[in-house]
Amino acid sequence: MESPSSAASRVDFYGFLDRMRRPAAAGLFRSIKSFLASLSLDAEVDGARVQAFYAAMEAAFREHPLWANATHQEIDHALEGLEKYIMTKLFDRTFAASAEDAAADAEVSERIGLLQRFVRPEHLDIPKVLHNEASWLLAVKELQKINSFKSPREKLLCVMSCCQVINNLLLNASMSNDRTPSGADEFLPILIYITIKANPPRLHSNLKFVQLFRRETKLVSEVEYYLTNLISAKMFIVNVDGHSLSMEDNEFQMHMETAKLGTEICVASLSSPQGSATSTRGLQKQTDTEGSRFPFMDSETESLTPAELKQLHGLYRQVVTRYTSLSKALRKLSIDEDQLLASVDDDP
Repeated sequence: MESPSSAASRVDFYGFLDRMRRPAAAGLFRSIKSFLASLSLDAEVDGARVQAFYAAMEAAFREHPLWANATHQEIDHALEGLEKYIMTKLFDRTFAASAEDAAADAEVSERIGLLQRFVRPEHLDIPKVLHNEASWLLAVKELQKINSFKSPREKLLCVMSCCQVINNLLLNASMSNDRTPSGADEFLPILIYITIKANPPRLHSNLKFVQLFRRETKLVSEVEYYLTNLISAKMFIVNVDGHSLSMEDNEFQMHMETAKLGTEICVASLSSPQGSATSTRGLQKQTDTEGSRFPFMDSETESLTPAELKQLHGLYRQVVTRYTSLSKALRKLSIDEDQLLASVDDDP
């Protein structure tokens, strides 16, 4: 699978730029600059116009002396270079440029952040034989790269790389366990789980950008299948409920409320002076034992310094605040504390 930063990708782009610098390309270059200046700030409208421009430029390349007797592959390389050039220039005007896109990105990211706290492979009916942390981690890393690139092709290559890892996992599992691959029935749940674990930045905007500005002639076959599956994974995450995760709705709501409280507590702890003011002695104990979350558990009262007593008091206040918040949430959901503790114990 080609990497977004591979030599082949660079050859397409720099080869295109090299020809555009030649005097014979002056007319083509003026057409490109004029087109860029004519675009609006409406991504959907611009998307249709960009696609039409790709088609017009393909015809222009085929008729131009600089591409005389060029093969289909050479024309394709020129068009790949054109796409990257145009979309790099337009990136700030077309990617996550609207308030609606920013809100959608935030909503998806926040929802994934909550799901990360409790969703496990079994909630998506992923068979044990397909549990492979090494492959999952590789797929996660590939998907997280999507926001590091500006061209639609390079973003799409990140999606392809992620999906190829999953596909290889399915193939290897079928060969080593003498089982018949189930196709999308097993592929999509794993992709959903990978997407939750990865929480790729600006997922909504990245998918929209690829759909609008990647050359339509390239969104076919395997590429189309993988992109469609990632779009489906995003929609699953946006609309997920208890039934989707093989659990009762009240259990799902309990998990979501607990996850929200956990997120709020983490944010509060990070922004709290007491949360950041730890003594050297406390930090040493935190790194030495499994009980690092309880730095004063083994301390003698007489040995505590004034600074440590102040820190201990701050920790006590945090515990009371967290307990109060959890109690309110439990009363709201009519869930007893034993059920909450049991759900926490079930989490690894």
